[in-house]
Amino acid sequence: METLTLTGLLKQKAEEFPSRRALSVSGKLDLTHARLDELIDKAASLLLAAGINPGDVVALTFPNTVESVVVFLAVIRCRAIAAPLNSAYTTEEFEFYLTDSESKLLVTSQEGNQPAQAAASKLKIPCITATVSDTGDDVILSDYNSDLKSNSINSIVNDPADVALFLHTSGTTSRPKGVPLTQLNLASSVRNIKSVYKLTESDSTVIVLPLFHVHGLLAGLLSSLVAGAAVTLPSAGRFSASTFWSDMIAYKATWYTAVPTIHQIILDRHLSKPEPSLPRLRFIRSCSASLAPSILARLEDSFGAPVLEAYAMTEATHLMASNPLPENGEHKPGSVGKPVGQEMAILDENGVLQQPNVNGEVCIRGPNVTKGYKNNPEANKAAFSFGWFHTGDVGFLDSDGYLHLVGRIKELINRGGIDFNRASLLASHICLCLCLWTINWVVSKFSGEKISPIEVDAVLLSHPDVAQAVAFGVPDDKYGEEVQNLLPLY
Repeated sequence: METLTLTGLLKQKAEEFPSRRALSVSGKLDLTHARLDELIDKAASLLLAAGINPGDVVALTFPNTVESVVVFLAVIRCRAIAAPLNSAYTTEEFEFYLTDSESKLLVTSQEGNQPAQAAASKLKIPCITATVSDTGDDVILSDYNSDLKSNSINSIVNDPADVALFLHTSGTTSRPKGVPLTQLNLASSVRNIKSVYKLTESDSTVIVLPLFHVHGLLAGLLSSLVAGAAVTLPSAGRFSASTFWSDMIAYKATWYTAVPTIHQIILDRHLSKPEPSLPRLRFIRSCSASLAPSILARLEDSFGAPVLEAYAMTEATHLMASNPLPENGEHKPGSVGKPVGQEMAILDENGVLQQPNVNGEVCIRGPNVTKGYKNNPEANKAAFSFGWFHTGDVGFLDSDGYLHLVGRIKELINRGGIDFNRASLLASHICLCLCLWTINWVVSKFSGEKISPIEVDAVLLSHPDVAQAVAFGVPDDKYGEEVQNLLPLY
């Protein structure tokens, strides 16, 4: 039963590698797997003393600190539900998320968070702070600091069906939807990540992404801990390009994962001010947005490691597909790789399975997939049909089983005239002249169905003088929608 829960997997590693480094704050603190486990149990006991019961939602808002890790894992250890929130939210945003999650308690850093605390006060939700001592020997929750022994948590047995994590979708096309994820979802996902990247106790990474999103939380932090590997948090509590490589070198990092924007920042800094030395990386991972093949190539050339693009979403507890390590197969620029640890199908609107290289909606099913959105029957009806979870993404599987994404269904540009597969024909024209009138002239020459913004973006970014690019649809009287391009140039 323990192997089917995240808490069980973490306990196993604490027993297997008690003295190996698990978690560091750069230049400040190092915790072994055994010490981290002790702090988690102590914090969990304090939460029980605070009146937290199984199934209660505990909202957390922290920078990327040791307290954020300890408290998150303590919440799920006592069978409660962790709801990590962006510390940069406004009071109104905190009020929405605290209400929608039905939070019973808010936990912040010792410095507090005024907008979050104001929202909690208005909603009559208790708020406490959490602090890990400078030596890493103890964890303190304000108002609950009696001489408490951690054995009160020993009677708590985590179950695979326990909801452990509550997150919201980004809400780019609609109101954010609440996504409950179970211990089984979490355990399945971290094992998938660990497996596809062959993470072991010899690996080390530096976290560059916020831990209130599944990318940083699952792929960066939890998969590493479940592998017995080591994780380093930047001392500033957030990504800093100026300290990134020094942290990577100091903590002997073997890989890192980031979104394309951060990859671009790291790459730009390196090109303008090359590092005198670099760590020997097994791989670099990119996820959460499309990485243009040209940027992938520059990353590989600059840092001497394969760049593995992956595909993920909150509802799948992050990972769905990834390009493999070089020893396990080809990694294809422009593809997000092969399905990992779950079934994947490309279906048409009638639920019919599509042949290789034919576009349709990407659908998945497996133990990592949420059972449904919270209190949202309409969204569940739309997302779960024909026995599959429907991602809302359009793509195709090629003859080798690699997934290629075309775009979100709601983001495809429905211009009366262009076909999905003519991006390559656009490329030669677009790269001749980076002017909007040229792009729109090229688009106007074709007739077809829909335009993929991802493909247009990739074409634009292939030009060395384009720093960033984004394509999107705007209303047009003649064509229904027209392509709009934004091109910040160097």
